[in-house]
Amino acid sequence: MRPVPDRSTVPAAARLTAAGILLVLSAAPLSAQSKRPMTWLDAQHLKSAGGYAVSPDGSQLLYTITTPDWKEATTQSDIWVVPMRPGVSATRPLTFTATKNESQPRWAPRGGWFVFASNREAPAASATQNQLFLMRPDGGEARRITTAKEGVSTFAFTKDGQWLVFRSGKANEEQLYAIAMSALESGAPVDSLVASQLTKHPTGVGEWRVSPDAKRIYFTTADSVDTDEKTRRDKKFTVNVRNAATPVASLWALDLASRATTRLTKDTSMAVTGFTLSDDARWVGFMAVPNDRYKRNITEEGIYADVFLLDTRDNSIERLTKNDETAESGLTFSPDSKTLAFSASDDMTAYNMKNRRVYVRDVAAKGQPFRKIGDYDGDVSADFWSADGRTIYFNEGMKATQQLFALDVATGKCTAVTQVAGVVSVSQDEGTKRLLVSYNDPTNPGALYTVDAITDVAARDKWTQLTDPNPWVRQQIALGEETEFTWTSKDGKKVGGVLLKPVGYQPGKKYPLIVAIHGGPAAADLLSFNGGYGAQSYAGAGWVVLMPNYRGSTNYGEAHKNGIVGNYMAPGFNDIMTGVDALIKDGMVDSTKMGVLGWSAGGHWSNWILTHTNRFKAISSGAGTSNWISMYAQSDVQRNRQYYLGNKLPYDDFDAYWRQSPIRYIRNAKTPTMIHVVEGDPRVPSPQSVELHMGLKRVGVPTELFMYPGASHGIPDARNRLVKSAAEMAWMNYWVLGTGTKFSWREVLETLEDPKADKKVEVKGIN
Repeated sequence: MRPVPDRSTVPAAARLTAAGILLVLSAAPLSAQSKRPMTWLDAQHLKSAGGYAVSPDGSQLLYTITTPDWKEATTQSDIWVVPMRPGVSATRPLTFTATKNESQPRWAPRGGWFVFASNREAPAASATQNQLFLMRPDGGEARRITTAKEGVSTFAFTKDGQWLVFRSGKANEEQLYAIAMSALESGAPVDSLVASQLTKHPTGVGEWRVSPDAKRIYFTTADSVDTDEKTRRDKKFTVNVRNAATPVASLWALDLASRATTRLTKDTSMAVTGFTLSDDARWVGFMAVPNDRYKRNITEEGIYADVFLLDTRDNSIERLTKNDETAESGLTFSPDSKTLAFSASDDMTAYNMKNRRVYVRDVAAKGQPFRKIGDYDGDVSADFWSADGRTIYFNEGMKATQQLFALDVATGKCTAVTQVAGVVSVSQDEGTKRLLVSYNDPTNPGALYTVDAITDVAARDKWTQLTDPNPWVRQQIALGEETEFTWTSKDGKKVGGVLLKPVGYQPGKKYPLIVAIHGGPAAADLLSFNGGYGAQSYAGAGWVVLMPNYRGSTNYGEAHKNGIVGNYMAPGFNDIMTGVDALIKDGMVDSTKMGVLGWSAGGHWSNWILTHTNRFKAISSGAGTSNWISMYAQSDVQRNRQYYLGNKLPYDDFDAYWRQSPIRYIRNAKTPTMIHVVEGDPRVPSPQSVELHMGLKRVGVPTELFMYPGASHGIPDARNRLVKSAAEMAWMNYWVLGTGTKFSWREVLETLEDPKADKKVEVKGIN
């Protein structure tokens, strides 16, 4: 039966129709309007910055601003430039194409000009095809410098400033070409620029990289071409074979002086998957996976890959690891190229979710064991090195935040460099060693900063802001207060998460609750902007939102992360429910007005909640499992499931999988449940949602199943993401608050076609 609303306790914002939820205020003078709550459509208008490129002298930064077009489900990007010194003129755009894209800005080695990729002159028949353009940061029109028939996919400058190298060609047939820098700098017209072909490799060029000394180009390529496979697809016989056998990929080197190519890896039992280069150009670290069609599965190949070291003086190869079912990272080298490092599990003997550690060794100490370092109760990695090679820096979660850590190579001690109430990620520009700081928090949608030295990262007042893609959020939007929240679980363990209060929160007043459960499960909700599946829209409509970092989540230590192994559902369920109880006890939440939602692992727990308690009035389950036995075979991930469910195959212990399957308990379900899934989802396949939907229908529980087109684990289309959010909130309003009409296509369609819905207050500021 539909609940009867008590309108005296329903926040006014929560009584909006689906159309009202989506509408954005029409343009008006900023002084004439106060801040307003965030809507679902606002999230579709958020711009993003990326493609960062620091000039060789460290004085300027090129970057891209990407603007979404939710109506067309597309994005458009332009290039901007900003000085990196404080007290100088602000950022400015360099390109202004309304419907075309500019991307991948790259400075010439001597500075003064840059090259970027764009489809601005592509014909309609090949609208996504990029050519390369040259431009100066002080203004003027861009000049096209390539006329590649198939367009350009990737490009790079040689560090000696002699060549611009790019890759072009049909799929799986791409080759490398080069244009002399002297010709580019002369200003010669595009028709007179000659791109010389560097490779004529019969199987094309895959991943490639120019060596730091500009003498070689390393690349991966398949050993052979399956002509029958190509022919049958050309003839439209497009059936796909699961885990189809593919040719081995090998590592090759091109000598830029002689143009001769040399095959470096000859072991046909292994396929190269990626590589890195040392700064002195002597060493190549590469990863390779067994030539086994099932172990080379694109999703789980990392657990079967090992790391290798190649000495370019004689092309000899040393195998550094031999650990089946253990994933190592790629190699990284110290600035002096004398020490190598990689990260891997604390226990490399078997598949597990133990904390990752860094393994270091002198590069030239062939055959010697690695030294394991990193004493932090979390994952330790090697993001970048200090100039003297004594410290490795890495970004890692700490409860509901992300911080920069310093790892002392000699002692193995980890120290938090930052203590922000948000999410910080620090990187180092490869060429200039300039430090870039990416940061967002509950009130900051995200911006890029820079600092002069690593010692300045800890002091926010020493950060120089470079970008601000969404100034309108700060000036127009009223946000709910977001804080870290902790409570005691059923077994006495402390659990944490993120708590978001409603806009205009009044202490002592009880509010409806949304529990937003993150996916993973090896992930965590953070003090970030608009997390929890767009939680600020719920806060703006008068809801409290709890984002629990339940057992199985990262950032709270290894024991917490592994606390669901062999007993997947119950510990996380208890953590979530005791968090809810804590909010009720605090007097913040009305226990009669609660809903829960989640995606992926969040969907798993939503389904478990559905079949194990009737305390919630509504549930929205996204891409969640219902039956672990069938899920094991349907999914593109098996080893992970096996580990969590007791480390046995389902064929050896069906009961272990069945006991943890929500569908087993479907007769307990009473809560109205909306189900969302992408039809071709490879990770949590849509039959899991179909099975749950049928079970709910047969036991008489109100339910709806939304199947989104696509073949990804998340909803790929911006319009459908908007529909999902609006439908989900309408479902919560109807069943939890007793308002609205569940979901009306008429209301949503009218909103999507309303020309006023797109209009926003334009606020000038740093972009």
